[in-house]
Amino acid sequence: MASLKNIKIKISSVKKTATVTHAMEAVSAVKMRKGQERALGSRAYAAAALSVLERLAGTADVARHPLMRANDPNLDIRSGTGSQLKCFIVVTSDKGLAGSLNSGIIRRVEKEIETLRWDKNEIRMIAIGRRGGDYFANRGYDVRIKKENVADGVSEMDIREVTDKILEWHAAGEIGQCIVVYQNFLSTFEQQPTIRQIVPITPETMHEMVKGIRPARGKYAPVQGEPSDKPAAYTIEPDADTVLAMLLPKLLNIAVFHALLENKASEHSARMVAMKSATDKAKDMTKSLTRTFNRIRQAAITREVSEITSGIEAMR
Repeated sequence: MASLKNIKIKISSVKKTATVTHAMEAVSAVKMRKGQERALGSRAYAAAALSVLERLAGTADVARHPLMRANDPNLDIRSGTGSQLKCFIVVTSDKGLAGSLNSGIIRRVEKEIETLRWDKNEIRMIAIGRRGGDYFANRGYDVRIKKENVADGVSEMDIREVTDKILEWHAAGEIGQCIVVYQNFLSTFEQQPTIRQIVPITPETMHEMVKGIRPARGKYAPVQGEPSDKPAAYTIEPDADTVLAMLLPKLLNIAVFHALLENKASEHSARMVAMKSATDKAKDMTKSLTRTFNRIRQAAITREVSEITSGIEAMR
């Protein structure tokens, strides 16, 4: 009977777990839909803004801008101000229970560092999300900025702290390259760890970002026959320096902000799928434990009936 009691406790515990995971699945489904609409809705804006720079990239004024070219690689990095320092913006979630969402991003960063053979002392980290920040901080990386508890309703202005710091470091010659790593939302069941170089900004980088930022089909797909050739020249008013000083930081901020939106949509999608899987597993376990409970109880009843029958026969 003690065995039956333990199984009954397990069944009750698993049912309570299924109730919690089902509730989390429902909450994540609502957040996922909002996150998807926000990320997909901003793709057209982000793609159009990045296309502006892609089209302007061929002009001499843009090519000479500091954000469009790397700093002098011969500067000494031992003092901590050399241009060979690299900056990673790692976008993860604050919470777990989202499958391989965060681990995929972390592995992508580690693979990039290993492939390029960068030393830990040459890397400066900006972590948007607790999971990535804690992981790299615990392994001795220089995590300069940690933004935690980033709300789903985060605005573009909330990211200015990050982009302003990148611009400050680049202008001072402290970093020569900046890379953002995040989960790109492809569908409810598919997210892809994505890495983009955002400093220095190059025409090739802009082309890849614009190409990958909009889906091939659906409401937010680009219009067929949309022009993509660059005009031969632009007249920039009032002057190139004034326009680019406003345009390039804005585009940099849009790139980081869009990476955050994509990661948010991916997070809620991954968590919904993970919670649905957990709920299904809990239901299967409940059925299995119930069958076991019934089998053991039936065996106990059969044994008791047999003992009673045997006692009656003995009394005769």
